Amino acid sequence: MNVLIGKCKNKIFPASIDLILTNNNQAPGLQLESINNIKSYFLNKNEFEILAQKKLLEKNIELICLAGFMQILSKNFLDNWQNRIINIHPSYLPEFKGLNAQKQAIKSKAKYSGCTVHYVNSEIDGGDIILQKKVRIIEKEDIESLSKKILKEEHILYPKALEITVNKILNKII
Repeated sequence: MNVLIGKCKNKIFPASIDLILTNNNQAPGLQLESINNIKSYFLNKNEFEILAQKKLLEKNIELICLAGFMQILSKNFLDNWQNRIINIHPSYLPEFKGLNAQKQAIKSKAKYSGCTVHYVNSEIDGGDIILQKKVRIIEKEDIESLSKKILKEEHILYPKALEITVNKILNKII
């Protein structure tokens, strides 16, 4: 999230981050409010979608970027935001969907993994792919080292995917 905020501070970048919502009261994003002057809210998981919808509409939000968000969104919420929610996943989808993607990759003895930015739909990590980056898995790779390599690429890939998606919205291509 911090990388996206940094990119959006650039005056020529076509997006701004105007709201941070989380269902985790320990989320690091909550501390970004005071540093970046972005309003943030902790919303209870049971009421998250109703309250999030209200906040998103109040702020005229056009696109949602998920970052470390670990709640499955309902079909109703997704239908209201079709092609307006993007997520980053730490694997080269369609491989290693869901939780513990790096562990899945190592356990399967895969030669590569990576990261993927995709649209969110009702299938977990199954939406249309916006951008991907492969990361080679070396012979003695562990979960921590693979996670660090993937995170480095995520910090490059997610802002690019955000820019592509915003430009599609601005050009009404979606």
